[in-house]
Amino acid sequence: MDILVINAGSSSLKYQLFNMEDGKVLAKGIAERIGVKGGNINHSWMRQGAYLTKTLDIDMPDHHAAFDEISGLLVSKDAGIIQHKDDIDAVGHRVVHGGEHYTQTQKITDAVKKAIEELIPLAPLHNPANLIGINAAEKAFPNAAHIAVFDTAFHHTVPEKAFRYAIPEKYYLQDRIRSYGFHGTSHRYVYGQAVKYLNNKKLKAITIHLGNGASMCAINEKGESVETSMGFGPLAGLIMGTRSGDIDPSVIFHMADELKIPLEDIKNVLNKQSGMLGIGGSNDARDIGRLYEEGNKNALLCYEMYGHRIKKYIGAYTAVLNGADAIIFTAGVGENDALARHYACEGLSALGIVLDEAANVSGNHPEEPVEIQSGSSKVKILVIPTNEELEIALQAYQVMRDRVDKSPG
Repeated sequence: MDILVINAGSSSLKYQLFNMEDGKVLAKGIAERIGVKGGNINHSWMRQGAYLTKTLDIDMPDHHAAFDEISGLLVSKDAGIIQHKDDIDAVGHRVVHGGEHYTQTQKITDAVKKAIEELIPLAPLHNPANLIGINAAEKAFPNAAHIAVFDTAFHHTVPEKAFRYAIPEKYYLQDRIRSYGFHGTSHRYVYGQAVKYLNNKKLKAITIHLGNGASMCAINEKGESVETSMGFGPLAGLIMGTRSGDIDPSVIFHMADELKIPLEDIKNVLNKQSGMLGIGGSNDARDIGRLYEEGNKNALLCYEMYGHRIKKYIGAYTAVLNGADAIIFTAGVGENDALARHYACEGLSALGIVLDEAANVSGNHPEEPVEIQSGSSKVKILVIPTNEELEIALQAYQVMRDRVDKSPG
């Protein structure tokens, strides 16, 4: 079974084609600058055990045009990997927000698309693009099953005592204001990899997804998310590339009432001008790392603040879980920045968390799970590369298998 995984942005479209018999990526790529001049597609495909690449410089007025080009590449003589686009059995779509209703992976129907549209106010930057991608993919691959995998779905097991805010009940009942959490696909994937690696089916773990967006998740021995750091939107929790993370709401009132900053400008400051960028001058941890090595004080402060925020959540989630067996670092910063892991783990020996500094440095850029804790650590410290696309493919594959199992005869 071949499954195409789609991650649609407002002006980009990432894709990977999986052969589900062995989980290998047959082809992958990204279409960029959709809807503007100077568009291009970077396409890679497997040929005799190695990836070949091709760049196509072409303007794509919309996502429909992008899919036409991508489907053409997939079946082309020089860069193709399948005979006909109908060879694709299913298309798995990343959808950021599924609200309270969609707690599992879903075959896409008109009702599902309507629900995704109705949730746009909760994810205005993501759900519109996800929906555009779904509509365009359905036209490009009309005979494939289309399946939605929701980032929020993994967190549906978070109990009410954790997802409710202490505001009047009507705002939850009428307006659905509550914590939803995000990055669920990544948290689910790396937790599953840790269970396999440690051979512990009752693993209690704290997963730490550190990219330009960042979040943490407490996962109990049943594999259920019971707490997560992002909330109603993706601004809460950890310090991120450009987002502030947790902030006293009084600061927002002060900026609006006393400093006379328009609300839209405050939103822009907290979402696009804060985090690593606001503290250290760049939203790229590699830039902050270089400045740190040069002795830059702001870079040092950035790492200290970044790590301190993570440590606060490690402590809180250890309490929520009544002890953790493992903490897991993943995503761009989590997998590749030893300094970030160092500052996140230092001074946690009272919780049984002790880092091996040499293993931490050598643990960068792993292709498989690696352990970076010292021999005296009671808690495993793992670095596990995330693979959200594979997780989407696996969930779509399970939906397809369930359909076959339930079919008559």
